[in-house]
Amino acid sequence: MRTFALATAISFAMTASALAAPPVKTVESEKGPVLAAANGMTLYTYRDDQKGVSTCYDQCAKNWPPFMVEGDAAAEGAYSIVERKDGSKQWAKDGMPLYFWVKDKKMGDITGDGVKGEWDVARP
Repeated sequence: MRTFALATAISFAMTASALAAPPVKTVESEKGPVLAAANGMTLYTYRDDQKGVSTCYDQCAKNWPPFMVEGDAAAEGAYSIVERKDGSKQWAKDGMPLYFWVKDKKMGDITGDGVKGEWDVARP
């Protein structure tokens, strides 16, 4: 009986972590607080995207890697999941897909903010 209860508790804990919200946090930058992935790298939105739709593919996605969903994570609050045209899943905030910028090298870098007038740091 104790083994069953322990197995049930472990199973529940594993399911809860798999269905967690996106691994995001707020970090400080020279322009104030910005949204970052758990690794501390700044996240961005693309003005050509529409809510729920990513338009950044091919060379764009090489320079601006999408913030991909891992495992069976679930949308929560302001965070949703956008399906990309290849069927992979990408995190979005307030419906806008989130991306990294390849030229950011350390936590708090925001070198992608304002690039070509199309990219903005994501705000908490």
